[in-house]
Amino acid sequence: MKITLDASEKTVSVKTLFADFTAITKARLAISVVFSSMAGYLLGVSDEYPFSWVTFMLLGIGGYCMVGASNVFNQIIEKDLDSLMDRTKNRPVPSGKISVKNAFYVGCALTVAGIAILYSINPKTAMFGAISIFLYTSIYTPLKTKTPLAVFVGAFPGAIPFMLGWVAATNNFGIEAGTLFMIQFFWQFPHFWAIGWFLYDDYKKAGFFMLPTRKKDKKTALYTILYTIWLILASLLPVTGLTGELKLSYVSAVVVLLVGIWMLVYAVKLYNKMDGPAARKLMLVSVSYISLLQVIYVLDKFIR
Repeated sequence: MKITLDASEKTVSVKTLFADFTAITKARLAISVVFSSMAGYLLGVSDEYPFSWVTFMLLGIGGYCMVGASNVFNQIIEKDLDSLMDRTKNRPVPSGKISVKNAFYVGCALTVAGIAILYSINPKTAMFGAISIFLYTSIYTPLKTKTPLAVFVGAFPGAIPFMLGWVAATNNFGIEAGTLFMIQFFWQFPHFWAIGWFLYDDYKKAGFFMLPTRKKDKKTALYTILYTIWLILASLLPVTGLTGELKLSYVSAVVVLLVGIWMLVYAVKLYNKMDGPAARKLMLVSVSYISLLQVIYVLDKFIR
């Protein structure tokens, strides 16, 4: 009887630890970022840079460690502010499930492991991974309570994963990786402004003003439309033949354009309706957009 109880307690403990780990590293967000990196890797492979399952898996594991580390440090820095918001008050650090000290150990371990794993792929991949953590934790996070420009700063580490995959495949940062970076860079703005809009009141409790004008106004909605247009134009660049080995067929370009127009429609709806539900729909569409775009790019590469 005693043995059964101990086994049960161990099972519960393992489940709890796993749940806390996925929560503190923001597993869903981390996995979506890793997906971007893997898509970039598939775009970078070629006869000159053949596909490697080992590199592919190392990129996924190392990428998760780096994103997870950024999220851990973010929660440590914003512990007191997170406790003020309904959306974040139950996270492991602000809720007290994980102490700041233990969270710091986890963040450091993930950072060291992530950089080491990415370095085993090539030094450039590790360098960009390290830059991403530094920008996210040391610049973007502190700026969130000071200026809406934090979204601009945060767009840089947020745009690194897509191009990181290309660098992992080719050990080169050129026009191709730069284009992938630019696409995900422009995507950050309508995505995060949509989040900042429908979570405006919750963010306000912690002193976060993520919208460019600090208000839910027509100018913010207009900026969202304009950056969505820039995103569409950037996503179509590979069809011009000006982006080196990163190419896109005319058929796929039409599909990319249609997906972009779909997102633009919801940006316009936000401008017209000026409410939380419209912003939430735009956010959800933006998440679908970036995933679909990456899938289209990869399929186009291997089908044409």
